[in-house]
Amino acid sequence: MNRRYRKTIIAGNWKMNKTPSEARQLIDELKPLISKAKWCEVVLCVPYVDIPVALRALKDSRIAVGAQNMHHEESGAYTGDVSASMLKDLGVKYVIIGHSERRAYYHETDTLVNQKVHLALKTGLRPIVCVGETLEQRDQGVTLDLITVQVKAALSGVSAEKLRQIVFAYEPIWAIGTGRTATSEQAGEVGASIRTTIRKMYGARAARSVTIQYGGSMNAANAHDLLAQLDVDGGLIGGASLKAADFAAIVQAANQ
Repeated sequence: MNRRYRKTIIAGNWKMNKTPSEARQLIDELKPLISKAKWCEVVLCVPYVDIPVALRALKDSRIAVGAQNMHHEESGAYTGDVSASMLKDLGVKYVIIGHSERRAYYHETDTLVNQKVHLALKTGLRPIVCVGETLEQRDQGVTLDLITVQVKAALSGVSAEKLRQIVFAYEPIWAIGTGRTATSEQAGEVGASIRTTIRKMYGARAARSVTIQYGGSMNAANAHDLLAQLDVDGGLIGGASLKAADFAAIVQAANQ
């Protein structure tokens, strides 16, 4: 982490877990455990139905609420979808875009990710843009090339001024929900590569201001080593964010 230039952000991604009543219970458990997290921003990206409950429960705290997805159009005949303006009106601050599960299960392309990034920025939401490779792609040695393409595509047409609102999350697909984790060196290498790509597009000053998270089975045991990497500025936490003590331990590691 490098707090001199950029913000450390720990974001929980609850995925399709927790009913509204369960969400309230988890937040009530979590708040006292991370009340002193002054060196990093904490975000809970919860299912759509949990957002109102989370906002109420976190009203007097420093914890922000994020969504896990949004539609790429402003409005229209898209039954079952949720727009950026709906999220913004509720009080949501962040939105995850391009998570590997969205790319894999719903066939979201780099082009679609870019559309969502532009709409999120236009609406006043902060996108957490996910990039990452499969195990096959890592074994083929194309990780850095692939992620460079994903970063460039996500940022296509984005101004340097708007860049400051974007967070990137490197999530090796082979490490998501598997218990496997990239080594701290692997996470740091990809984080540095993402920053190099941004620097080539926008210059060094802009690049060093961008927060780059690691996502992929970060937990209480490995968080400290991962966050010690210069270009790992936080985490996008899946399973561990569903347990108050585990998530709090990661926040504490980021707060040191």
